[in-house]
Amino acid sequence: MGAARDLLTNYQHVIEDLTLTTGASGVFDVKVDRELVYSKDQTGRHAEDGEILGIFRSIVGPDVPVFGE
Repeated sequence: MGAARDLLTNYQHVIEDLTLTTGASGVFDVKVDRELVYSKDQTGRHAEDGEILGIFRSIVGPDVPVFGE
C-alpha cells in the first residue's frame, strides 16, 4: 500500500505503530502511534498520492528529519 510504504520509508525511525484500517462501505483510516492521520469517512474521498505523507510531515514538524538524512 502506497501510504504505508511512504510513511515507513521516510519516518520508520519515529513511527512505533502504523495501522491501516479498511472495512465495509469503503472505510479507510490511517493511524500512526494511535493518532488518526487520515480518514476517508471524514473526507469523503481516497487520499491522493503523497497526501498522507504530507499530513504526517505537518504533524511531526520540520525538526524531524527524513530517515537516512
